[in-house]
Amino acid sequence: MAFPAAVVILPLGLLFFMSGLVVNLIQAICYVLIRPLSKNTYRRINREVAELLWLELVWLVDWWAGVKIEIYTDAETFKLMGKEHALVICNHKSDIDWLVGWILAQRSGCLGSTLAVMKKSSKFLPVIGWSMWFSEYLFLERSWAKDENTLKTGLQRLRDFPRPFWLALFVEGTRFTQAKLLAAQEYASSTGLPVPRNVLIPRTKGFVTAVSHMRSFVPAIYDATVAIPKTSPTPTMLRLFKGQSSVIHVHLKRHLMNDLPETDEAVAQWCKDAFVAKDKLLDRHIAEGTFGEQLQNTGRPVKSLLVVSSWAILLILGSMKVIQWCSLFSSWKGIIFSAIALAVITILMQILIQFSQSERSTPAKIAPAKHKSAAESLASRQDKHQ
Repeated sequence: MAFPAAVVILPLGLLFFMSGLVVNLIQAICYVLIRPLSKNTYRRINREVAELLWLELVWLVDWWAGVKIEIYTDAETFKLMGKEHALVICNHKSDIDWLVGWILAQRSGCLGSTLAVMKKSSKFLPVIGWSMWFSEYLFLERSWAKDENTLKTGLQRLRDFPRPFWLALFVEGTRFTQAKLLAAQEYASSTGLPVPRNVLIPRTKGFVTAVSHMRSFVPAIYDATVAIPKTSPTPTMLRLFKGQSSVIHVHLKRHLMNDLPETDEAVAQWCKDAFVAKDKLLDRHIAEGTFGEQLQNTGRPVKSLLVVSSWAILLILGSMKVIQWCSLFSSWKGIIFSAIALAVITILMQILIQFSQSERSTPAKIAPAKHKSAAESLASRQDKHQ
């Protein structure tokens, strides 16, 4: 059922940010008191605490909007999901690809230890960005001179991670739009690369670095391909909050890390070839509306529903106690304070929605060709390190 945005953004935002602040506070206390004594004990505790926040967004997808996520993969890969470290690469098709990854991680039992390489500004997002920082997400500035050491150091820290983790890396470097696709097509034509139809040109420096530093302790690469059927509207954060459903198809192919070539140049070419294959796979999906017959049943677990229900009950009871204790609505000052607090929550929710929009994402840079068109100039702003 669809709901007017104004009706649902405020109560959902209130629930998310109030519970999120509680989670952030617990994470901060554990970071200060436990992490100096035992990094892995901190990681185990943070895994459970962070999941209490991530499950609210899983609930938003599963139970509020009723988005249907169908995963296509072979039985062996499906069985191993969540039971091994993995580097996850994916096309950046929609505004909520990161949420799709969380859904799959939650189904696999490793939601709390799911990580990603993200742009530095993400960690300043209230609640969600702060929680990502406590959870050891890797934040880059999109300048390889600055990011190379940050990435290498962050990857090395994962060597002794105590539970199976997924590290997501969007090697296209930016979210897919038609304007960015046009730029990528013209750039590919000018440089003799295969011309993409459904993906952007991958940036390989970050991928090569990740493979180089993770090869010894991460057994697999999960190559994920996200597609939206032609009969389904494209999912967005605003549609989720309004309770509007969509269908998302995910194809997952597992590659053994040891099967990748040894040299950096060959690894980079492997990544490019993987996206050429991904492009062809998306062509087939467009023609047939499916990825094939290896559809796995992931269900819709009730854990997120129980967590959100518990948060709602705790926050309602806590709010009633606070209102009774301080007589919040008995004076104009209290009423004004409450109105300001609600306005701040609404603004923060709008920031979250706008931050997720692909049209607002910054194109990453690619090295320009000798002769550039206007579209190639746009493409040249793609990130050199990706």
